[in-house]
Amino acid sequence: MSERFDAVDVIITKRGRGELSDAQIDWVIDAYTRGAVADEQMSSLAMAILLNGMNRREISRWTAAMIASGERMDFSSLSRPTADKHSTGGVGDKITLPLAPLVAACGVAVPQLSGRGLGHTGGTLDKLESVPGWRAALSNDEMMRQLEDVGAVICAAGDGLAPADKKLYALRDVTGTVEAIPLIASSIMSKKIAEGTGALVLDVKVGSGAFMKTVEDARELARTMVDLGTDAGVNTVALLTNMQVPLGLTAGNALEVRESVEVLAGGGPEDVVELTLALAREMLAAAGRDDIDPADALKDGRAMDAWKSMIRAQGGDPDAELPVAKETHEVLVPADGVLTELDALKVGVAAWRLGAGRARKEDPVQAGAGVEMHAKPGATVRAGEKLLTLHTDTPERFERALESLDGAFTIAPEGSRPDLLPLVIEKIS
Repeated sequence: MSERFDAVDVIITKRGRGELSDAQIDWVIDAYTRGAVADEQMSSLAMAILLNGMNRREISRWTAAMIASGERMDFSSLSRPTADKHSTGGVGDKITLPLAPLVAACGVAVPQLSGRGLGHTGGTLDKLESVPGWRAALSNDEMMRQLEDVGAVICAAGDGLAPADKKLYALRDVTGTVEAIPLIASSIMSKKIAEGTGALVLDVKVGSGAFMKTVEDARELARTMVDLGTDAGVNTVALLTNMQVPLGLTAGNALEVRESVEVLAGGGPEDVVELTLALAREMLAAAGRDDIDPADALKDGRAMDAWKSMIRAQGGDPDAELPVAKETHEVLVPADGVLTELDALKVGVAAWRLGAGRARKEDPVQAGAGVEMHAKPGATVRAGEKLLTLHTDTPERFERALESLDGAFTIAPEGSRPDLLPLVIEKIS
């Protein structure tokens, strides 16, 4: 087909800090998806967007064009309302695992389309694949059936949702344009809106282990995504949450599943329970079910029942032993005092180097690999006690994992207090 616009004109408009028209945006996304706009042209446009930004109308239209590049799911036939959660990723962020069955146990269906991990942030699907027999790939029919029967599904997104995003995401990764807030926001929201959920709660992480290092950047991203959801008719709220420190006491795949099951059994680390309940309350409120307290469903076992049903529905055995790494190495507390710092990024990189994550999409991951933490900031510790246990099947990985933990923690004199943001920093709606 003869093209309606010239890619170079679109690039020059944004390079000159101009606004792109709706027609230009619709065309450039469609033409790029079809291959009529070359990668080098799109990378030039992405850089212009990174440097010069986009206004709310432009980002909204860009997101709509990415959604229009593929199929949309429709959950209106379900007997209950739907709500979904998206986290911008962090270390030890296992919250989806207890959250989806918990919200389902309270009468709201959770269609959680998740991804694999890349780099230091773990992927939800990788974690669940450490459960024997569990499978990530479901057809749309299987997904709908499971949402009706069980109320929760965590599975891989099909290729049909926002294919423009898949292409653009890979390009941003290799052209230094990942950080552009309009492109991050439209990437996340195009998939979530295409997924067809009625309500969406965003968990935007802040701190060393997160993509957004400062509260200001996280707030801008959250505000942009909430506006996009609202403009598309999805009831959207965001919580800014702390990722200076890993969540819970584990970072890895099977290690995090084990911890999630502890939470569903009514135990587990305080921070994981607190964040799971905070997000569950927001999801239930956004779906119009704020008359229900999710804490009750954790206490009385309904959330655990929903978890077991969800795992079984996808071929997994919820009662099977989870994989355990063949080798461990302990990092001991060097001196008496108070643990005031435990850097999320460094712990995440260590878990990744132990085999819990991947450097390239095609790399395998080890189910048992990761880092177990025996104390969190604020704890009084004694010299010689265990601080961290590293887990891997390949002991030659310990050396590089230990290198990444250099400077990861601080032991201060007794009476010191850690200088940390609260777990839930603020809400944006």
